[in-house]
Amino acid sequence: MNQLDMPIYVAGHRGMVGSAIVRCLEALGHTRIITRTHAELDLTDQAAVRAFMAQEKPQQVYLAAAKVGGIHANNTYPAEFLYANLMLEANVINEAWRSGVQRLLFLGSSCIYPRLAPQPMAEDALLTGKLEPTNEPYAIAKIAGIKLCESYNRQYGTDYRSVMPTNLYGPGDNYHPDNSHVLPALIRRFHEAREANAADVVIWGTGKAKREFLYVDDMAAACVHVMNLEPERYAGCTDPMNSHINVGSGEDLSIADLARLVGDVIGYQGEIRMDTSKPDGAPRKLLDITRMRALGWAPQVGLREGIERAYQDFLSRAPVAA
Repeated sequence: MNQLDMPIYVAGHRGMVGSAIVRCLEALGHTRIITRTHAELDLTDQAAVRAFMAQEKPQQVYLAAAKVGGIHANNTYPAEFLYANLMLEANVINEAWRSGVQRLLFLGSSCIYPRLAPQPMAEDALLTGKLEPTNEPYAIAKIAGIKLCESYNRQYGTDYRSVMPTNLYGPGDNYHPDNSHVLPALIRRFHEAREANAADVVIWGTGKAKREFLYVDDMAAACVHVMNLEPERYAGCTDPMNSHINVGSGEDLSIADLARLVGDVIGYQGEIRMDTSKPDGAPRKLLDITRMRALGWAPQVGLREGIERAYQDFLSRAPVAA
């Protein structure tokens, strides 16, 4: 079979990362990309996932589906974040194995690392300390997904791989005023402030926490790159029980500096104030991307260019975003 005719299932294709993976695969010429909406396939329903896998028989699976959100959402819905993510990843990974899928890519999150992990955070920092309390349920679920992939590899000889992205942004992001991540939330807040000619914009926290960001199409390219590495090359950069790979830009900045950059891109002229009664989250979350660079990948889109693109995406979807 021509590699471009291989049936590939992208779980979560309507999400920001999943849709970027679909764009990347289509740009490479893949013709058999399998997708299902949540209404068509509930990934927390084991019987439904089993029937789907048996019928479609994908050869590769990108597991980009997840229940996601920012600090507010994680604090408000901890049970939902833990349950939904555990169920969907367990069902997709187990039923992929049952149906004979040899290669799967699981997408985790940089929040898997301890709150006070040494910076930048290398892959071997996993499980060495306490997690950030504001997103612990989500992190626990993602750690379980990594270990599930490793365990199936060790017991059944599968080739299930994991990538840990830093904070992602770009086309298809969630700009909800309460449940979005920091960068899309800032884009919306500064846009609305500029439109209203507001005197100031209030940012959660002290502004001192530092974060790393990666444009989502860079992440998609990294996913496809890792998925298609020869097994020997992937194994050469990982260990059987430490097999995940960090994907990031290798650079971070403070939330205060990020706010100033977003305000500058959007053209907001007012004052930026910090609400120190609100949580900062982890003080710093910079990934060590040595493994990924050794595997021949590097990001292409700089932060300012990426924010400019993301703002155009927000403007094109403003009625939906609102």
